[in-house]
Amino acid sequence: MSDGRPALSAATDGLIHITIPVGMLQCNCSIIGDPATREALVVDPGDEVTRILDLIGRHRLIVKVIVSTHAHIDHVGGLSKLHQYTGAPVLMHRDDLPLYQAMEMQASFLGVMPPELTDIDQLLKEGDVLRWGRFEAQVIHTPGHTPGSVSLYLPHDAGKVTGATAMPMVTNAAGEKSSIADLLKKAQMKLAAEEGAPTEEPEPRMEPDEAERVTTPAPQLFSGDTLFAGSIGRTDLWGGSIEQIMESLRTKLMHLPDDTVVHPGHGPVTTIGNERHLNPFLQPE
Repeated sequence: MSDGRPALSAATDGLIHITIPVGMLQCNCSIIGDPATREALVVDPGDEVTRILDLIGRHRLIVKVIVSTHAHIDHVGGLSKLHQYTGAPVLMHRDDLPLYQAMEMQASFLGVMPPELTDIDQLLKEGDVLRWGRFEAQVIHTPGHTPGSVSLYLPHDAGKVTGATAMPMVTNAAGEKSSIADLLKKAQMKLAAEEGAPTEEPEPRMEPDEAERVTTPAPQLFSGDTLFAGSIGRTDLWGGSIEQIMESLRTKLMHLPDDTVVHPGHGPVTTIGNERHLNPFLQPE
């Protein structure tokens, strides 16, 4: 197994991005680091905190901020433990606090033990800007999946880094590399297969382990459970609203550039352009 250590030039390369699916519902936990300062932001540590901490340690990162895109149990189960080990503040939107405090109800729904809760150190709102190292992310309030769902948007110049021209790559546990373009192609092939359309010859499957990539200047969106590759978040749980999620998608996320790389809360990466043209929920009626 590759140790996954970054081979980066802080002068020219973009952010470090490690994504691992965690927990019984395979929530995508993202670790986003600055290769120069080693400061990092962690998004949705839903479970398997020991594994998350191991990656943080191996990549020599210092967690500055912990963000919850929404308060469903599969996205917040590790908040308390990660906060205890790193001391980093925990951020969440105010409108999801009641859902976070109702963790016993959520745990009962899934038939699991409720996780330990922690204090929320900062309440997020539309337009907030989160900064770590040389990077910044804009908070977009995207209610619908839950009342307090948020997405994090890193514009193309979020890191103020010039000369980052390398194709973004993903390295799996076996040390094999694939580009984001390849991952997007796989997602498109999967969607086509589900719809019964002919597909090209399948490519080798990536191992479901840590992935680290160095981004190009393309914008990045961490959409939580608001937008998925080929789908959108469910709205039949506590506080969900189909009207709100469609408004969030059409009036906010679909206004982002087509080349924005979308990192959903579950499943593969996609782009705003792909979803604008292919996502069945976003097509004109």
